[in-house]
Amino acid sequence: MQRDFFKYQAQTTPFAAGFEVDRAEGSYIYGKDGRAYLDFVAGVSANTLGHSHPRIIDAIKEQADKYLHVMVYGEYAQEKPVELCRLLAEATPAPLEVTYLVNSGAEAIDGALKLAKRYTGREEIIAFKDSYHGNTHGALSVAGNEAHKREFRPLLPLIDFIGFNDTTGFDKITEKTACVLVETIQGAAGFILPDDDYFIRLKQRCEEVGALLIMDEIQPGFGRTGKLFAFEHYGIVPDVLVMGKGMGGGVPVGAFMSSKEIMQSLTHSPKLGHITTFGGNPLIAAASLATLQEVLASDLMEQIDRKEKLFRELLIHPKIQKVNGKGLMLAVDLGSAEFTLSVAAECMRQGLIVFWQLYRNRYLRISPPLTVSEDEIREGCAIILAALDAV
Repeated sequence: MQRDFFKYQAQTTPFAAGFEVDRAEGSYIYGKDGRAYLDFVAGVSANTLGHSHPRIIDAIKEQADKYLHVMVYGEYAQEKPVELCRLLAEATPAPLEVTYLVNSGAEAIDGALKLAKRYTGREEIIAFKDSYHGNTHGALSVAGNEAHKREFRPLLPLIDFIGFNDTTGFDKITEKTACVLVETIQGAAGFILPDDDYFIRLKQRCEEVGALLIMDEIQPGFGRTGKLFAFEHYGIVPDVLVMGKGMGGGVPVGAFMSSKEIMQSLTHSPKLGHITTFGGNPLIAAASLATLQEVLASDLMEQIDRKEKLFRELLIHPKIQKVNGKGLMLAVDLGSAEFTLSVAAECMRQGLIVFWQLYRNRYLRISPPLTVSEDEIREGCAIILAALDAV
């Protein structure tokens, strides 16, 4: 299978692992080699409830027995998509109320940018240095790392960048600005947290000039930081909320959410302001609804602080410079990209799956399922420490 993988399936790097997967359950992925691998990546924050969670599997099976795709998004009232959107509205603060379901976080970013331009009638966008929002042309345009987008220019025009946690760039946010797009926690840069009052001041500046504040919660959303969405830690509510990854518990999905007034602007002048064939797919919505219901009904979010503290207590080693992040999205600074990649490879040899950050390869990524147990945390951290000694 590995040979056909490299021959027939398009690759994203020259050094893909080609790991052959047999099955996955809970916090473990089982390889064709007969070994069990503890998963501290969770599909890059996508498998919120671990692998093959019974509530998600049952929801998918139940929906599959009824019907799959029946119509393009926004035409028919289908039970699971409607329930999902209603529960999101109930679980988030006003004025967030209406959700547009799409197929990925990157598409949700594109939709949110279009929404802001349509609602405000403005063209300029402010994004952040070192940010990452996906790889469609629109999402890539607002990415803050030139090396990753230089070869794909020209991209969207009228985009300017300011520094994360730097208020000196606020003068770039003007009456010409349609929106400011910001990650609640900068992901690819190494899980960088905002200063305590930074988002309050950013929101105030947006309100002063009439720009919309769009918050990208594609990675930290759905309980990963101990709140359903990470913005709830920082005393503000965005005008537009973008989500994805962990929203589906292992299936492809994304969404952007706003007030009824703002979202309504996509329905006219022109109509079909954003359209998708498979957004709101009932099978995907059933899995997403089951994921959200479990996150809200269980005590998983209440466990996040304790699990983060355990990681920080265990990950002490002379080769670890610091640990960034919040909750179960942690970035372990190992000093250099070469060393980090070697440590990740050694962890894999010892039965632990870890990864690295897209823009800052010096950081070892730790983003396990929310369901990871404290014993599994101890097991995985012991492997990391052993790998640090071995490399």
